[in-house]
Amino acid sequence: IYLLRGEERFGRTDDNEERGVQIFCTERPRFPLTSLLAMAKAPRKVAIIHPDLGIGGAERLIVDAAVALASHGNIVHVFTAHHDKSRCFEETVSDQVSAIIPLLKLKRSTKIVFYCHFPDLLLAKHTTFLRRIYRKPINMIEEATTGMSDLILVNSRFTAATFANTFRHLRSRGLKPAVLYPSVNVEQFDGPCSYELNFLSINRFERKKNIELAISAFAMLRSSKGCGPSGLDFAKVTLTIAGGFDKRLPENVEYLEELKRLAKIEGVSDQVNFVTSCPTAERNALLSKCVCVIYTPKDEHFGIVPLEAMAAQKAVIACNSGGPTETIKHGITGFLCDPTSLEFSQAMYKLASDPEMAARMGKQARSHVVQTFSTEVFGEQLNRYVSDVYHMRMD
Repeated sequence: IYLLRGEERFGRTDDNEERGVQIFCTERPRFPLTSLLAMAKAPRKVAIIHPDLGIGGAERLIVDAAVALASHGNIVHVFTAHHDKSRCFEETVSDQVSAIIPLLKLKRSTKIVFYCHFPDLLLAKHTTFLRRIYRKPINMIEEATTGMSDLILVNSRFTAATFANTFRHLRSRGLKPAVLYPSVNVEQFDGPCSYELNFLSINRFERKKNIELAISAFAMLRSSKGCGPSGLDFAKVTLTIAGGFDKRLPENVEYLEELKRLAKIEGVSDQVNFVTSCPTAERNALLSKCVCVIYTPKDEHFGIVPLEAMAAQKAVIACNSGGPTETIKHGITGFLCDPTSLEFSQAMYKLASDPEMAARMGKQARSHVVQTFSTEVFGEQLNRYVSDVYHMRMD
């Protein structure tokens, strides 16, 4: 259909006149043809809302989502309540809080894609009667407002199952979240790769990360119980514990001291190095040289560290629960173990005593991440979800 020149009663036939098609502009059009064509080709405007854009798996996903959507031609803005330029991802120099959704819905044309990293009500403390009373209405609001989204995404099948068990009213309405795995920028790990006798743990210094397991398992390498008949010279092996650290947070400060005391009690303090809040370049350098990565959280919602490790051609030793069971191929790209010092130390010994195995599993890990968890795969899937919601063509 052509809108011709904007005259109020201007009519003419187009090139299809012989087929009986006649185009009329019976009144002045609201937009000229050039504007309509521009609107049809105009990029979508996407707003991403996240409360605290610091350093962590959820924040890494926010940055990756913004970059991926922008690369597909969308205009992306990220809104946050806190952004510390001294403690953030370089790309920054969506939201876990669903209560803002009704405000966004005041504009009916706005479409809401809610990415649930993990239900907030399960992350909040319910330790006292007063806390439980306080959280009751908030939990109800969270479920109600989450259900107002046009599409709900989660980061793993583990989180999807937790979501269904937590928000039972939404489940009864037939609302099921779709799984969209976070990604890793594989290209940043294209540098040289070696397998030095250094185990690497990367986590925020929080008790829920269970970092003490890495220290206890490392100490057990000295015993035949942990290693078996050994040609491994334990004196040449080290453990590096790196991760996000904020001195403003009492737990970070206290937990770091607890870990240092544990290393001293275990008699390995001279072989355990602590690196707090290392920048991306230093983290990548540590990944490029370690023999493998030790990932100790139990029932982790997803876990971005195993992806980064595998992208750096390093096998991962992790707990056999939560997100890592969906990202690590046991015996191929790493080992999934019960969260005990014995099982972790046995897996650590296998890789430290056999460099060829460590290299072979590392290459398989890299290939696995490229095929399934690259930013390109993530970007295409996310852009497709956003496009479908935008055009209301959801299955």
